[in-house]
Amino acid sequence: MHHDVIVLGAGLSGLAAARDLAAGGADVLVVEARDRVGGRVEQTSLPDGRLVQLGGEVVGRAHTAYLALAAELGLTLVPSYVAEPGVIARATPEGVSAGDPPHWFGPDDDACHRRVTAAFAALAGTVDPDAPWNHPDAPALDRVSVADWLRAEGASPAVVRLWEIGQLALASGSYERTSLLSALRKHAAVPGDDPAKHAETSSRPAEHYDYEDWEGLRVAEGSATVALRMADALGARVRLGAPVEAVDVRSGRCAVRLAGGETPTAGAVVSALPVGPLRALAVSGVSDRRLASLHRQRQAVAAKFVAAYDKPFWRQRGHNGLSESEGVLGSTWPQNEGVLSALVPPERYGVLLGMPEGGRERELLADVARLYGDDAHRPVASWLRMWGTDPWTRGYVTQWTPGDVMAVGPAHGTHEPPFYVCGSDQWVAGYMEGAVRTGRAAAKEALRRG
Repeated sequence: MHHDVIVLGAGLSGLAAARDLAAGGADVLVVEARDRVGGRVEQTSLPDGRLVQLGGEVVGRAHTAYLALAAELGLTLVPSYVAEPGVIARATPEGVSAGDPPHWFGPDDDACHRRVTAAFAALAGTVDPDAPWNHPDAPALDRVSVADWLRAEGASPAVVRLWEIGQLALASGSYERTSLLSALRKHAAVPGDDPAKHAETSSRPAEHYDYEDWEGLRVAEGSATVALRMADALGARVRLGAPVEAVDVRSGRCAVRLAGGETPTAGAVVSALPVGPLRALAVSGVSDRRLASLHRQRQAVAAKFVAAYDKPFWRQRGHNGLSESEGVLGSTWPQNEGVLSALVPPERYGVLLGMPEGGRERELLADVARLYGDDAHRPVASWLRMWGTDPWTRGYVTQWTPGDVMAVGPAHGTHEPPFYVCGSDQWVAGYMEGAVRTGRAAAKEALRRG
């Protein structure tokens, strides 16, 4: 069967693109390998009605494309875990502490932290997030890691450790292996705190990652409901259980071969696949330069763990459920009343894979118990999503190692009509925002070209 456009993937990006294409009058088909829509957003519910998010769940006030789509779908934005009472917990091999400063800081480390944070923010102000490769020092900034830059700026080992534990809490790659240019670009896209707000006498430390801007909001009806409502409106245009094996791009007639041999055709193709699965496709008719850019991108190999409890017992200790850890888990945060989310960062994914499957929950709950007490061992339910080795995802957030930004280059996020690219990997920061933003942009461009 011939269509105007075939969209590859029914995650947030593919569905956002298909929704706008259909609204623009296009005959669109969405093909999805899984037996469900949503990609890295997924949800379930407890017997008492509480929603549980097994994938992406939070956005921030800077994520304007996602917020606009949620409003169009009639969904409600409410404060996320940032509104929780209590303080953050941090766990390292030598101890657990609550609040700031972290337990490994010495007398001069807080001032050092403020100084390097201000220097980082100032340098980020010189980077154009839409064209970081145009910075006059782009190659040099891309070659150095964030951790090496911190040390060159005179950051103490304790400050480097704080930045590292925070980075791994987000389940991205280690700052020892993260391009400085990519980190500056991320900050330039969502600037976060103004260092001027943090005088030396302020009790609140300056940060290079503002949680209000990045993670201060969630959809009350569940983040996966964004995908579900779009899919419901598209109806039969979405085809599940249809993995793609090959794409042949030709002017006027593109062919998409599905597992089993069926080959629908279309006037254009929109790829909303994560970069890992996309590498596995046989793609013809797209320039070597564009494919090289796509294939150079990478995602952090991470996992998400969720444990649901009868009540948020961590509050009894004055905690807000937010933590940064050097255990197997990199972080925790409360997603709903009594429901705790956690991430396993790439640096520890191998440890997770090495655990006997039947013992993974027990070992991960032990990490939670070290933070919040023995009640952590008694969840009413738990879930583990191995995004890093899921064949249809193969990763979590975009990861940029030194040299990647310049290697991916200006082709990043661009189109070669009738081949269009969108997805969380194609924007600089925020994977649900990036999915929606680039999906809608790809649809707009495809409709503009007819």
